Amino acid sequence: MNLRQALTFLTVAELGAVSKAALRLRVAQPALSRQIMGLEQELGLRLFDRVGRRLVLTGEGEQLIAGCRLLLNSVSSLKEQAQLLREGDTGVLKIAGSPQHIESVLSQFLHLYAKRYPRVEIRIREGTGSEILTMLERGEIHLGQNLLHAVKLNEQHFGSLPLGSVQLLAACNPSMPLGPDRTIEIADLARFPLLLLDTGFGFRRAFDAASRVAGLKPTIMFESRNPHTLLALAEAGHGVAIIPSQLQCWRYQLRIVGLTHRRRILQEPLTISWDKRRPLPRFATDYCAMLAEHMRETFPITRPTEPATAKRSVRSGVRRATRRPLRGAGATRS
Repeated sequence: MNLRQALTFLTVAELGAVSKAALRLRVAQPALSRQIMGLEQELGLRLFDRVGRRLVLTGEGEQLIAGCRLLLNSVSSLKEQAQLLREGDTGVLKIAGSPQHIESVLSQFLHLYAKRYPRVEIRIREGTGSEILTMLERGEIHLGQNLLHAVKLNEQHFGSLPLGSVQLLAACNPSMPLGPDRTIEIADLARFPLLLLDTGFGFRRAFDAASRVAGLKPTIMFESRNPHTLLALAEAGHGVAIIPSQLQCWRYQLRIVGLTHRRRILQEPLTISWDKRRPLPRFATDYCAMLAEHMRETFPITRPTEPATAKRSVRSGVRRATRRPLRGAGATRS
């Protein structure tokens, strides 16, 4: 198998059609079909079955696809190493994170990083926990931000650096009777309609796990991939939004409390991860260290409402969440 055959095999497997793969690879469709047939003859295996108009991998093809990705990623890594040797601190850094991480952390941090590495191009992708893990496994990104317990990383293949912890918070209209304290037991949410991130998010899986431990069977009013949709619905009085403390909430009139179980604050550790089989350039390892330091200085982005403020808000019916300025960051207090 040569590299052209490997790329053809992988592209057809991902797109499920020779015609689409030919367009992406800019190769004539008959030539691409001949490449696949030649590869099957060389290996002595049938790699694809035709199901309707789609090509799907056979069992043998499924076994080979992971090795094919590893081969192409190794070539890509070798090219990146050569570029680093030629140009020093210059290159492309591909990262992925949750929408709230990009909005509240990276929007400020990337300016700081650019001062240190002005010749590094940052390419950002948005995703949920499982999506980010898939990107790492496929070699599509160098670094992925995630909750530590939200995905299962193979420690033999992946390394990680802690970035701090994210607290589980409940946000609602100030008139909603969550009680006068800065916290609420997660089991006490049973009487409220809940607004939740969808199940693809690591944060949602962390909340579901905490609910099972506490014996909570939540009444789910709405699920969304957009955390600000949940905040808007909560502000309008449609339920209680369950959000991470890294989410910016200062634009909304909300009451915010922390979630606890048996009076212990519920929080999840954040990490940034990478594939140890793919060597990282210095500007990538420095990115991790700089990000960890930045988050230690700025977290949490959003905090529970002060009790005295909360009581006044319930009487008046509204409360505007205010900013909490911190060094070099857009952190907020809600």
